[in-house]
Amino acid sequence: MLEPSSTQDSESLSLPAEPAGGEPLTLEQALKNLTDPDLSLRYYAAWWLGKFAPGEPQVVEALIAALDDEADRTELGGYPLRRNAARALGKLADHRAVAPLIRCLECSDFYVREAAAQSLGMLGDPASIPSLMQLLEGGVASAQLVPGRPHLAQPAEAAMEALESLKAIAAAPLIEPFLEHPVERVKYAAARAMYVLTQESIYGERLVQAIANSDLKLRRTLLLDLGASGYLPGAKAIASAAVENSFKMIALKNMLENHLQQQETISVSPEAQQVMTLMDALL
Repeated sequence: MLEPSSTQDSESLSLPAEPAGGEPLTLEQALKNLTDPDLSLRYYAAWWLGKFAPGEPQVVEALIAALDDEADRTELGGYPLRRNAARALGKLADHRAVAPLIRCLECSDFYVREAAAQSLGMLGDPASIPSLMQLLEGGVASAQLVPGRPHLAQPAEAAMEALESLKAIAAAPLIEPFLEHPVERVKYAAARAMYVLTQESIYGERLVQAIANSDLKLRRTLLLDLGASGYLPGAKAIASAAVENSFKMIALKNMLENHLQQQETISVSPEAQQVMTLMDALL
């Protein structure tokens, strides 16, 4: 999920900076900084706690409290601290965060909703499925690009990815219309989710055929989508794509891992062996 995604605007793209003085944080100091008057210290602390403090109950409680922060707000109405707190909670594998993150799906800040959806997918609690499905209920019409902003009205990509991770087969009818979304990255995210949820090759082939796209950035995204789908017949298309070998290796590795996760029993089929052979050839 998660670092800021490619759909985020300029107010959400700044990475955490080291706090003044450059001293490494301790758990105690990070928790203290989460409510410091200096908003930049709060922002950094939320990121740090998600990355370096797994398994600490007090960390989860502090980050959940940060989801209601009102102090750190941008001129455009965004909530940077809430975003970082939502992202961090997805990394901590504590299901106490599920209900607060579900509430965040109704936040006015698109990026808080996106981060919450991503983290709910990572936490894997089926209780979040109905709320994630609600983000898609308006269909393509309710998930158009917002005028003057680089994102959709709703975080459809994040919702589809989360529902895919949750194996929410009931969400397939809501995802299917997004195959015709005017934004290419969205319709290919839908194809990936549809393949994972239905295992119907028609959706995997959509990704394979799209790899010939002339846009390098989109080709890279497609390779990663195809890899995440676990659609083994797409392995040759990945290996021969006009993309850097590093992207091919990542995509093929993810493809193999996701394919094996989708199987009821772990067995290396001839198709899976072919993926390994293609990976060897790229080394």
